[in-house]
Amino acid sequence: MPDSHHGYGSVGGERGPVRTEIERRVRAGEIRPDGVQAALADRLDKLGRELNDTALVSKGSALGWLFGRRGKPESPRGLYIHGGVGRGKSMLMDLFFQLCPERRKRRLHFHEFMREAHARINAHRAAVKAGTASGDDPIPPVAAAIAAETRLLCFDEFTVTDIADAMILSRLFDALFAQGLVLVATSNVAPDDLYRDGLNRPLFLPFVTILKAHSEIFFLDAPTDYRSETVEGESLYVTPLGPEAERRMDAIWRAILGTAPDAPSEFTVAGRRIAVPQAGNGAARFAFRDLMQRPLGASDYLELARRFDTVMLDGVPVMAEAERNEAKRFILLVDTLYDAHRRIVVSAAAPATALYRGRSGTEAFEFDRTVSRLIEMRSGDYLTEAAKRRGSPIADETEPEAEPGRGASAVG
Repeated sequence: MPDSHHGYGSVGGERGPVRTEIERRVRAGEIRPDGVQAALADRLDKLGRELNDTALVSKGSALGWLFGRRGKPESPRGLYIHGGVGRGKSMLMDLFFQLCPERRKRRLHFHEFMREAHARINAHRAAVKAGTASGDDPIPPVAAAIAAETRLLCFDEFTVTDIADAMILSRLFDALFAQGLVLVATSNVAPDDLYRDGLNRPLFLPFVTILKAHSEIFFLDAPTDYRSETVEGESLYVTPLGPEAERRMDAIWRAILGTAPDAPSEFTVAGRRIAVPQAGNGAARFAFRDLMQRPLGASDYLELARRFDTVMLDGVPVMAEAERNEAKRFILLVDTLYDAHRRIVVSAAAPATALYRGRSGTEAFEFDRTVSRLIEMRSGDYLTEAAKRRGSPIADETEPEAEPGRGASAVG
């Protein structure tokens, strides 16, 4: 935990607590010096001072009576931080969140926040129907309730893919910002690229305008993906299974995370929610059963590749004809990640050449391609190219959706 005794005073020339902690980590050899990260740390510290100063002049504060005639102070502009995966966005935002003295603060994933917002909207509509609340428009009371609880809202991995979210964002955040909420968000994409090619996107664009009006846009164009050197190529395929494999996979996961938090996540494909048991710093970790023993298909794996640049898969067993569906999904997953230049880390019961023992069906010869790709995906050339493309968008090659409840091209 960083030393939090460096508070946010009103003197702009002082080193703020985020910059102080970054410099301590550099001196300790925990991170490398990085001018762009230092600039972002200073900007976060500036926001911390602004939050502190506006809290002091608020009528609700202990000193508010000194400034009562000035009215409610204007809320500071927040920060929207974007850049490639592995640049340190989440690390810096988390330091800011930990060190900021604002008591009414929350840090969560965007999708978790939107689930809560939809639940509040539905609860308000139910209350109106039951006669215990009034008003046809649920957005103003929901925004007021959220703003009463939260002054500083920090989003990690801000991305918009759900049309239900896209349709309410501009009105919800227009009301939240009017209530004084301050937003700090990290994302892999610039604001203008949010919900790109999404259904009815013109209805979403007012949110981008509102976001820019209330947030400074900071492009974290740091020179290094700090995770590219943490995992050696020969470690990306761990075999055989057992306690030692588990230890090595846990060590790789910790190296990939760095200082980023590890938390469950999820994403949505055609209205279906796909759970991610562990996620952090642009990486996702699954057990074999999570991805291979569920009715998932091409659209699901493509969305996985869109969202994460590294996928860890634990406990891949030797597969035979009885597991042909699992083998099909494994082939599809590897193909998708390979085409997207994403990184895969696998623990398996046997070397790749011995993972599939079926002798009939298309899987028998298709798996030869999978073996070749698994080997290539551990090569220096592949990993170098993957590092270059980390955080870059993927061409939309989503197949038409299958019947409800199943992924496109899902196997049975």
